[in-house]
Amino acid sequence: MNHLTLSPALGWPVGLAVAVAMLACAVAQIVLHIRRRGQSDETVWACVRRSLTCMLVAVMALTPSIVSSTNSRAINTTDVVVAVDVTGSMAVKDAQYGSDERLSRLDVSKQAVKDITAMYPNSSFAALRFGASGTLDVPLTPDSKAIDNWADTLVPESTSVSAGSTLDVPIDQLLLTCKSIHEQHPDDAIVLYLISDGEQTSSKTRRTFSSLRRYLSDAFTIAVGSEQGGNIPMTGDSVNEGDGQWVIDPETGEPGVSRMNADDMNTIADELSGTAIQLNATTTMSSGASKEASGQWRVTHTTKQRTRTVAVVWPFAIAVALLLAFEAGAWITQSRRLL
Repeated sequence: MNHLTLSPALGWPVGLAVAVAMLACAVAQIVLHIRRRGQSDETVWACVRRSLTCMLVAVMALTPSIVSSTNSRAINTTDVVVAVDVTGSMAVKDAQYGSDERLSRLDVSKQAVKDITAMYPNSSFAALRFGASGTLDVPLTPDSKAIDNWADTLVPESTSVSAGSTLDVPIDQLLLTCKSIHEQHPDDAIVLYLISDGEQTSSKTRRTFSSLRRYLSDAFTIAVGSEQGGNIPMTGDSVNEGDGQWVIDPETGEPGVSRMNADDMNTIADELSGTAIQLNATTTMSSGASKEASGQWRVTHTTKQRTRTVAVVWPFAIAVALLLAFEAGAWITQSRRLL
C-alpha cells in the first residue's frame, strides 16, 4: 500500500532550516507588498509569484516522497558436495547395493552418486575424489549429468602409489570447496556426502572433520563394503582387474584383506553432526534417511516484505522553473520600459 511522507534529501536539520527560511521569505514578501502598496509598482501577480516560489522551494526542501511496499521472493537452493574414496581398497568386490549381487565398492559408489543427484532436482553439485590426495574434479555446477558422467570415470587409485590410506585426506579440499560455496551463495544449504569404506591403514592419527560443520547444513557418511571384507586386487596401468593379482600383506606374506570400517564412518558422521548410512543388499541412497532428508533441503521460496521510498520533487521543480521564467520575463519587460 502506497502513502505520502516527508523525507528530506539533505536530512531533517538542514531540510527543516531551509524550509523555515523560505517560508519566512514568503511571509516577508507578502508583508512588504502590503506596506508598499501605494509606493511601489509591484503588482499583486508579482507578489503571488514570488511568494509561491519561496513556498514551493520550502516544500522541495522537505522532499515529499511516496512509500510503497513490495514483496520480494528469494529462492534458496541446495548445493550438494560429493566426495568419493578411490583408494585401492575400493576395488574390493564385497559390496552390495539393493541386491545380493557382489560388486566392487567403487561400482556401488558410482550408483550411489547417481542416486544422490536424482534426489536433488534443481540443485547444484560439486564432486571430488580422494586417495593419496584430495582433488576437486567438478566445481559447483547445476548440471547433474556432469556429476553422473564424472562418477562413470572413477577408477581405483593405483596400488603402486598407495602408502596407507588416511580418511582425513579430503578435509583440506572440502574446507576450501565448502567455504567458497558459502561465500558465493550464503543463503544456500550445503549438504555433504562422504563415500568410503572407512578403512584407515596409515599409522598417522586422523584429523577431525568437525571444522567443516560451520559451512554445512547437513552431512552423510556412506559406508560401502562388508565387515567380512575381501582381497585387494592389484590396480594400475599395467594390471587389469581380472588378472587375479592381489596386494600382499607384508606382515603375513598372504593376500591382504580389506574390511569396511563402519565404526570410523559413524565417528566421522558424529564429527559432522550428520548421519551415517551403510549400503547393503537392502539399503540404497534412494531409500531411508538420506531420501527423507533430501526433501528438506530442496529449493525453498521465501517472501519478504520491503518498503521503498521514492522522492516526488519533479512536479514542484517544474512549477518553480515556470514561475522563475515568468519572473525573468517580467524583469526584462520592466527593464526595457525604464530605458
